[in-house]
Amino acid sequence: MSNSLLRGLRIAYDKGETRALISVCSAHPVVIEAALLHAASRKQPALIEATCNQVNQEGGYTGMTPAGFRDFVFGIADRISFPRDQIILGGDHLGPNPWKSLPPGEALQKASDMIAAYAQAGFTKLHLDASMGCKGEKEHLPDAVVAERAVMLASRAESVAPGQAVYVIGTEIPTPGGATEAFDHVVPTTPDAVRATYHVHEAAFRDALPAAWPRVIGIVVQPGVEFGHEDVAIYQPDAARALVTSLADLPGLVFEAHSTDYQPGTSLAQLKRDGFSILKVGPELSFALREALYGLDAIRNFREPQTISLVSVMEQVMLASPANWQSHYHGDASMQRVLRHFSYSDRIRYYWPVPEAAKAVQDLMQSLGGSAVPETLISQYLPRFFDRVKAGALPAEPEKLQLQSVRDVLDRYETL
Repeated sequence: MSNSLLRGLRIAYDKGETRALISVCSAHPVVIEAALLHAASRKQPALIEATCNQVNQEGGYTGMTPAGFRDFVFGIADRISFPRDQIILGGDHLGPNPWKSLPPGEALQKASDMIAAYAQAGFTKLHLDASMGCKGEKEHLPDAVVAERAVMLASRAESVAPGQAVYVIGTEIPTPGGATEAFDHVVPTTPDAVRATYHVHEAAFRDALPAAWPRVIGIVVQPGVEFGHEDVAIYQPDAARALVTSLADLPGLVFEAHSTDYQPGTSLAQLKRDGFSILKVGPELSFALREALYGLDAIRNFREPQTISLVSVMEQVMLASPANWQSHYHGDASMQRVLRHFSYSDRIRYYWPVPEAAKAVQDLMQSLGGSAVPETLISQYLPRFFDRVKAGALPAEPEKLQLQSVRDVLDRYETL
């Protein structure tokens, strides 16, 4: 199912159809559930992706192997009766990045073992990213070396699951997790760079792995979208016109856009029309979840003013283990506090699985109970939901409000 759907994206684009898949990149169970519910409501498959740092054969920062992540997603799907065969699992940035401090041979062996684990676990959309230099190499490698290593990784996936995967190439993308500094604009990938990436990969595949080249269905480029801690670069179609035109020179491929978080619906619709048929979103989904949790926390704290707030617990958790934010957030103590909780890059997402944080969320839900939250408190602390709650279209139940906050982001991707 996944191969035919993904391979059909370019066919649809050539027919003038506006079609795109939302690629959800998150390991938060509420985000995954919301993504599956959204897909079910649209009667379409759900594309769920994991990154090489998040999930790998050594556990990644989530502690999950590819098989473990698959079972995690399938467990949520089974609980809400979403068909497993309607889930497309993807692996993002599959290459030596987690081990780039090692010598090339050792790092590439680990990357090869990783992509094999992804393929064996049933992941069928694999982004090949061997662009980074390893120990003793330059930071950015020549295109020919990148392509050679990408084909090596694809060969390993093919040896485990022959003919099962489709591949995405290309590495000119926004900074994973968002930019670290403020920016005025983002320059789209040039047509020459796109064509060079395409041709060098085509040559490498046709030479070493010709049967897999027809299953290379996408290329990651920079369309001019990005988000930082406090800024969002909005898609500018005129600036990307030359890039969009270059798609005509890439038969069978569509563009994959990363960091499309926080783009307005009109921009997402234009990206689809311009051939960006795979739109990746991640931090905005957990950002929206945090907004709902903090709104519910404010409601609970108003009703029970002596209770320790979720905000306070999260602040303590982040200060106790600063590794996931300290090198990213700058400024004075006041600014860092704001960024810890409210940055677009949403590095607070790394802390929800921490036992103290998970318990604080559980306590919040238990304190609010199963009864509906009063409309007037919804109006005050979660106003985006008020009209729907008052009209009876959305139950004022804490769990449903969390899910809807995430689904509102996904719904914006359906704007035409």
